[in-house]
Amino acid sequence: MKTRNGWVVVDNIRYDYDVIVHPDRSVTKRSKKKSKKLKKKFGHTPLAGHELAFLDREKPEVVFIGTGQFGDLPLTTDAERILRQYTSTILPTPEVVDLLESESRPFVAILHVNC
Repeated sequence: MKTRNGWVVVDNIRYDYDVIVHPDRSVTKRSKKKSKKLKKKFGHTPLAGHELAFLDREKPEVVFIGTGQFGDLPLTTDAERILRQYTSTILPTPEVVDLLESESRPFVAILHVNC
């Protein structure tokens, strides 16, 4: 995996938007539609709790949150509360990408590619 401001490469495929890497290594686009209404309050579109509802179904051992190139992705209080139920690592996206290279446990990674 590689990342720079505005993109991330997962399994040799470049994504120019925020992504979710699932335990089966499939990649989906992060849907920020509902969270955009919180942008004014947070300064950026935050990661909100409703975006994490899928974790109950996928049951990862660990959750990684890539907060952007410079760590600017805010988390809502409900997102923080949900993440406390999991072994979670919240770091700038380049640091998360480096950790994922050697991660052997089933994981979910939410990767913010800007900021």
